Amino acid sequence: MQQGIESGHAVDKLPDNRNGDDKEVRWPVLQLDRSKRGSLVDQIVLAITALVNAGDLGIGTKMPSVRQFAKSNGVSTFTVVESYDRLLTTCLLSSRRGSGYFVARCESPSARPALTQQVLPLSIDALSPDLYTGVSDALPAGSGWLPPEWYGESTILDAVRHAMRIPTCRMRGYGNPLGFPSLRQHLASSLGDALFAVEPDQIVLTHGATHGFDLILRTLTKPGDCVFVEDPGYSNLLSLIRHHGCIPVGIPRDEQGLDFDVLQEKATIHQPKLMFVNTVLHNPLGTSLSHAQAHRLLSMAERFDFWIVEDDIYRDLSARSDPSLAAMDGLRRVIRVGSFSKTLSPALRVGSITASASLVSELVRIKMLAGLTTSEINERAVLYAITARPYRRMLEQLIHQLDTARESSMHMLQQAGMRPLAKPRGGMFISAGWQTPSTPEFNAKLIADQALKAGILLSPGDFFSIAPAGTVWFRFNVAYTNSEQLSHFLRTCHDTIGH
Repeated sequence: MQQGIESGHAVDKLPDNRNGDDKEVRWPVLQLDRSKRGSLVDQIVLAITALVNAGDLGIGTKMPSVRQFAKSNGVSTFTVVESYDRLLTTCLLSSRRGSGYFVARCESPSARPALTQQVLPLSIDALSPDLYTGVSDALPAGSGWLPPEWYGESTILDAVRHAMRIPTCRMRGYGNPLGFPSLRQHLASSLGDALFAVEPDQIVLTHGATHGFDLILRTLTKPGDCVFVEDPGYSNLLSLIRHHGCIPVGIPRDEQGLDFDVLQEKATIHQPKLMFVNTVLHNPLGTSLSHAQAHRLLSMAERFDFWIVEDDIYRDLSARSDPSLAAMDGLRRVIRVGSFSKTLSPALRVGSITASASLVSELVRIKMLAGLTTSEINERAVLYAITARPYRRMLEQLIHQLDTARESSMHMLQQAGMRPLAKPRGGMFISAGWQTPSTPEFNAKLIADQALKAGILLSPGDFFSIAPAGTVWFRFNVAYTNSEQLSHFLRTCHDTIGH
């Protein structure tokens, strides 16, 4: 039996099922190591490639259906689809409409792109592709995305298939500048039920939340303007603000919330144009503002005449009782940014801006100047997914998974001598570290680079702060911290500082 296949099956070799009838075929199960660094997709692709190269899968052999493969190997259909797609691009597989996937005939092994494990870079930064693409072999302990298996994969795949059946008449033109009208109508109705009344024409759809931030900065700022951010806060935002020639000024945030004394002092000096705020399930701390702090922030914005951009992408993972700046303000000087990347899939790239009617017209003009419209196909997929019956149950299961993972993550980090910067109220992240000063010999960036060489992606605290962090800490994604590989690495780091 070829390595990579479990031997506990009745078959001695893979079937040469060239007639396309796979009803009676008993496919062996691949040995997938979920504790090994690297995604399940990488392991599946490498295993099938090895079988093809060894001749155990002959040319023309029909592969299992997506659902068949997923069921027999205990993986999500998302994982199988991505694996098959990768094998299609390397011409190891071909697809025939209505028939399925088959081992393809390539001209020669040399004509086939080599499939090897991705080479990791020697260093990592806040915009490193490895933290976003999901194709690295490394354990994504510092990433901002959840495992595909945690989402309702069948609902999302059904939504994508449904979206691809877009009417022919909708394939002409670029689509509505505001975004797909039916999705905006649904979002307006949902916001009205949960938070505040809003009209569909007050919602602009975007390519995710970061695209929304970019449009807001393009619309409301000019080079040299001061923009307030939470410190620590969303790492990409700092780079985006600087890219627009604006000056980011950090307002400290900790377990108790924002430091309003510093906010008042800096607002008096700098006269900010706007401020970005993660009201609920803050990235990277996982905390939420109290209602009292939210009221005080709105009062400060009124007093010093600046806009508030509410980064609200974690709302569906938070408690219903948590405050909403947009709801409390009525969109007078608050702009709400939402996204589906944390509750559906980051690959769909659909976000939204909700703002006053007077501001929306200028946002749409800038959106058209910067990149015309957004993808109606993606927006149709999102609408189908969030209106499907299983969606609410999937959200509840996702919150439960995060709660369970967060509890075990806290325990693992404590075992490694690390203390959380704040106790998270929910969501995906825990920020934790050692109570030791950063030095040239021992700092978060140096440890993150060492972790990368060990096959672990970490996000050091410096990514989230304007000034270098005074202590050594990291943001952890709780979905990936249940790993002996990570635990061993952190315990080893802890031992080096003499605790």
